[in-house]
Amino acid sequence: MCRPYDSELIDLALEIARKENFAAHKGVYVGVLGPNLETRAEYRFLRGIGADVVGMSTVPEVLVAVHASMKVFAVSIVTDLCFPESLKPADIAEIIATANGAEPKLTKIVKGIIAHGAHQKTAFPS
Repeated sequence: MCRPYDSELIDLALEIARKENFAAHKGVYVGVLGPNLETRAEYRFLRGIGADVVGMSTVPEVLVAVHASMKVFAVSIVTDLCFPESLKPADIAEIIATANGAEPKLTKIVKGIIAHGAHQKTAFPS
């Protein structure tokens, strides 16, 4: 588990985003138990330990995939900017709209990685 995410797949995802002319960033995802939204103090703590984004999924799926010897990369859509000093109540409609707006970009990344894997036998384990 010292390297659960495949650096080649991450680099490929970032390259696809650049070619498609949209922003994508590499960062630290911290998984928390849910369902919940964090308090100001929790956001400060999570930022302090290195979190760039916080979520309730991804980590369990990555653990299972790595255990199954799969190459893994993860992508998250940031739907809610949670700055402790300007924290406001979550607006679920706004969060869903943000996620829906990002879907075409996510689709381009996933399709690009799949297409690359179809042309590169080493991209995915057999």
